[in-house]
Amino acid sequence: MSYNTIISKIENNITTITINRPKKLNALNQETLAELHEALNTADKDKNTKVIIITGSGEKAFVAGADISEFADYNSEEGTALANKGQTLVFDFIENLTTPVIAAVNGFALGGGLELAMAAHFRVASDNSKFGLPEVSLGVIPGYGGTQRLPQLIGKGRAMEMIMTAGMIDTNQALNYGLVNHVTTLDELLPLCEKIAAKISRNSTVAITAAIKAINANYKDGVNGFNIEMQAFGNCFNTKDFKEGTTAFLQKRKATFPGE
Repeated sequence: MSYNTIISKIENNITTITINRPKKLNALNQETLAELHEALNTADKDKNTKVIIITGSGEKAFVAGADISEFADYNSEEGTALANKGQTLVFDFIENLTTPVIAAVNGFALGGGLELAMAAHFRVASDNSKFGLPEVSLGVIPGYGGTQRLPQLIGKGRAMEMIMTAGMIDTNQALNYGLVNHVTTLDELLPLCEKIAAKISRNSTVAITAAIKAINANYKDGVNGFNIEMQAFGNCFNTKDFKEGTTAFLQKRKATFPGE
């Protein structure tokens, strides 16, 4: 499928989605969000895709934020609708995808860009990256899940400081905070993500899907994550992947999971 603002390609069971608006530092506009949703949905339904990597084009920015020119004149109702649509189409959608999503952060991840990275299941960054939620400097707050996911990832106090100061942190702080899992050079960013993705791809997609759902359950109000885990654990026993995995272990060979 052809897109205007992103590039999507699959190789070795990994779909890499690149946000491709380099002149705008890959800022998210409504077209990009719609195309991201379509590409993510297509990859998630593709049985050949076992991991999704999201990155930005160029060497300066992952995503430098949302395209402010699109909503500078919005009123309250339009702003609420904008946040609702974006979270539904992309940010919540990514978090709840059954296919693992890695954010390969290659430069500035600000505002909506950091929110996009945080929606992924985990993050790997190049050493030139900067992270921040500068929305309060514009008289608004993060609207794509930033006030919720940042405290979950780095703790309430640090999130409060980052959001209220509108400041940026570098990769050393991001790694120390637990915002990113790994830091590497720009040249090694995608190879490292692909190496991690390859390790994931060798495991049971059925079990990984169950694990994603169980982990996410812990962060949902009114949901007992332990109960979700127990049920998902039990459900795994009825799958072909469980049969193959345990049989391969007992036979001292590598498992070849059917994905069922």
